[in-house]
Amino acid sequence: MSAPASLRWRLVQRLLILQAVLLCIAIVVVLVVLFANGMLLQLESEDSVVNAMREAVIRDDAGRLQLRSTPELERLRREVPGLWFAVRDPEGHTISEGTVPPEYARIGDTLDAVGNARFGWNLADASGDRPTAQLRWIDSPAGRIQVLTGPGGEVPLGRYLMAIGISLATPMLPLLAIMALATLLATPLVVRRALAGLHAVVMQAGRIDVDRRATRLPTGDVPLEVMPLVTAINEALARLDQGYERQQRFLADAAHELRTPIAILRTRIELLEADPLGSRLREDVARLATLAEQLLDVQRLRGITPAFAPLDLTAAARDVVADIAPLAVGAGYTLVFEAPDEPCVIRGDRGALQRALANLLHNAIQHGNQRGQIAVTVHDDGSLDVVDEGNGIPDVERERIFEAFHRLSAGQHGAGLGLHLVREIVTAHGGSVVALPHQGGAHLRLQLPLHRSG
Repeated sequence: MSAPASLRWRLVQRLLILQAVLLCIAIVVVLVVLFANGMLLQLESEDSVVNAMREAVIRDDAGRLQLRSTPELERLRREVPGLWFAVRDPEGHTISEGTVPPEYARIGDTLDAVGNARFGWNLADASGDRPTAQLRWIDSPAGRIQVLTGPGGEVPLGRYLMAIGISLATPMLPLLAIMALATLLATPLVVRRALAGLHAVVMQAGRIDVDRRATRLPTGDVPLEVMPLVTAINEALARLDQGYERQQRFLADAAHELRTPIAILRTRIELLEADPLGSRLREDVARLATLAEQLLDVQRLRGITPAFAPLDLTAAARDVVADIAPLAVGAGYTLVFEAPDEPCVIRGDRGALQRALANLLHNAIQHGNQRGQIAVTVHDDGSLDVVDEGNGIPDVERERIFEAFHRLSAGQHGAGLGLHLVREIVTAHGGSVVALPHQGGAHLRLQLPLHRSG
């Protein structure tokens, strides 16, 4: 899939094209107006006569002006009815052909200092019957001469096209270059300022997470064109929050409703005789009760904000180890507790963290093969290790064991919620839990941020 196009450069390209088109239209309109009012150098048929004089006018042996026959001059004599022109040099020598209009009979003598002039009428002139003429000083084989002439036939199409191209390119190219440079420099700045509000939207969108519900994208500085998209995303987030809340309420209600029939079932099973079948039923009911309690713990953790306060991790862990020690010793383990002499102060919810550590110890008791020792070690950096001497955790399972309802093997007891609950609690405290490589057992580490006073 191709990379998305940049909005900034897309706008630059389209603005350049639009400006070029508008500039061309404006210049064409200006040229037409100037041409129609006689304010612009025009291509007239008199130019053909003037150009013909460049080769046709020569001097005789006495230095007088005379005409020689050239193809261009002969063509004009054949094709232009009423052809006329008058040629004079700086010394006042003259030569003419055709009938010079009375208006221009002596005009050349008075305009020696004028290099180029046109006479006649334009659209703003009421006297449209005045004959047109052109006066120009040119270089010829006879030297510098002044040519005064009337219309000389049709102007070739090529000269029209060339003149139009020059007339358009001369003012348009510099203006287009200036506009293009201004667009390249200004458009990125304008777009950046116009879309500055989207930066906050992007930052807020990056914070959206299942544990940060009720998050909405800001709409304060969002451009009007993008507002429907941001609004639609916020509405979708609201619907997702509502669906998530319904799902969580269902799970919590289901777990809560399970407690009553499980309690009734446990009471009735206790009345059974102490035979193998009764023992297995008691174990199964205990598993169901544990599953219901763990589901309730998960929902309680997600549904309320824990009351964080400074607490000593060493003291909290020591209490949990003391409570579970009889269960561990009864299962055949040696329970070891190590901690620094100084308090390890963290900030968190004491009850939630003690449930997390209790789940780690229950997991070690369940999977430690009922032998060896279970070591609980508190470090002064806010970390806590639980190490057993069981079969350990395969490398490919180190991350998956924290997923809900995941078990290392189908034959194991438990619902696979204990370690998931541990991760939920630790994550809510801004910490982490990982399974570290260990020879001859499992090594789980909690890492919690230390409390910083002030």
